[in-house]
Amino acid sequence: GRVAPGDCYRLWDAHEDAMLPPRTRPEILDADLTPLALELADAGIDEASSLRWLDVPSAAALAQARELLTMLGALDSVARITPHGREMAALPVHPRLAHMMLHAKVRDAAVLGAIVAACLEERDVLRGSGAPAPADLRLRVELVQGTSADAIGHDLHGAVVDRDGVRRVREVARDLAARLGVSWHERRDDVQLTGELVALAFPDRLAQQRAALAAPVTSAASRQTAASPAAQRARYVMRSGSGASLDARDALLNAPWLAIAELDGSPPDYRVLRACPIDEAALRRLFAAQVLEQRHVQWDEAAARLIARRRSRLGELLLDDAPLSDVSAEERVRVLLDVVRRRGLSILPFGRSVPRLRDRIAFVHAHDATWPNVSDEALLEDAEQWLSPLLHDVRRFEDIREDALGDALLQRLSWTQRAALDRLAPTHIEVPSGSRIAIDYSEVWPLLAVKLQEVFGWTTTPTLLDGRVPLTLQLLSPAQRPVQVTRDLAGFWRDGYFEVRKELRGRYPRHPWPDDPLSAPATRRTKPR
Repeated sequence: GRVAPGDCYRLWDAHEDAMLPPRTRPEILDADLTPLALELADAGIDEASSLRWLDVPSAAALAQARELLTMLGALDSVARITPHGREMAALPVHPRLAHMMLHAKVRDAAVLGAIVAACLEERDVLRGSGAPAPADLRLRVELVQGTSADAIGHDLHGAVVDRDGVRRVREVARDLAARLGVSWHERRDDVQLTGELVALAFPDRLAQQRAALAAPVTSAASRQTAASPAAQRARYVMRSGSGASLDARDALLNAPWLAIAELDGSPPDYRVLRACPIDEAALRRLFAAQVLEQRHVQWDEAAARLIARRRSRLGELLLDDAPLSDVSAEERVRVLLDVVRRRGLSILPFGRSVPRLRDRIAFVHAHDATWPNVSDEALLEDAEQWLSPLLHDVRRFEDIREDALGDALLQRLSWTQRAALDRLAPTHIEVPSGSRIAIDYSEVWPLLAVKLQEVFGWTTTPTLLDGRVPLTLQLLSPAQRPVQVTRDLAGFWRDGYFEVRKELRGRYPRHPWPDDPLSAPATRRTKPR
């Protein structure tokens, strides 16, 4: 160790040179700094940087350690040590285990707490034989509580018992119990409390099973996949959000909840080495103050509807998930308006009539700025004003009536404007044949698509906006194909009609093609046979 100035030499075979790092990585850069953080707090040192270090500990690792100590009640909200933290610092074990032991004493299970701490501080007393050792920590506890392996009430699943290790753990447990002020002979054999004690020591490693084992294997290829180590695991999610897996042959396989004491590997594929089952009622009782009750009112993209759930969570663990019935109108409106702003107005059930109404208002607005702007940008900006009243009682946008959307747009007009709309921008116009034909306002200039024979006798181009804007006429052949687009009907009769007549008269002989279209009767019918 580096205890004084000087030189340090190490020797190795020349062929090993490429495999060795240039220098040994200092342990403080990789170690769990929770004990160090507690020791600093106990000494009244707020900033680790105020000390001289051979290797400065990571600020992020220290912050993570302090976060855990706060969760354990050793530090307060400003990272100062608490009375509970001072008691933890006095015990010669990891702060997690010290916290657990102190709580075990309060629960009149001090000896059990000492045994659990000793089992986790010392080398595992069970070794796997051809398969991983069983993860259940209760097996170790029963070994230490009894006088021999024969006293265990559980199957060890072929694991090998380290009897010297059992004696060593028992001695450490006796010493820890004495430090808590209790006699080894006062021990209680309620091994079922082990899961609760582990949960107190490792609250961040509480885990919930999230995936059942795969269905029975049928094909040779799937059998080979299922035989892989990754496939033979039960998957869990921990309170911290990290994943963990348990060997599929382990007796804890069907435990819905685990209190995990030891992990191997790294995220996202931790492997559970030692753990205990814990029931949800105990978990809720131990961490009642930390359970977060949440109301989730949100948009489900897949179902295209608003969903409302009441969820209870402990970190990333989902304790409850039930339908929420008392959703306020304000919550509905907030979520649905957010969807409209994100997805655009196309998500609304406008149908055919509402876009036509918008086009008419937009046409008038383009010529008179005192009329409301109904562009997508303007409507999205004012959605809270005009759309909110329609969202109070709906979960799907399809539940909004098309006529209600139209009425909401009309509400943006003044009474004077509503009365003038049909005059300035009528929906239809009557042509000389007597037909009422819809005007298309979606184009830059309003368009009337009409069969040429139906406008015989129309001498001037019809207008909109009280005569200010001529209507664009799309004159159609009998087959409803455009033959002329004009805003000067008189000019068409004078210059263009006879060219069209010459080209189409032979193709459509049953339709009238008069020499004088201004005096011929307009018709939508063919000649009688």
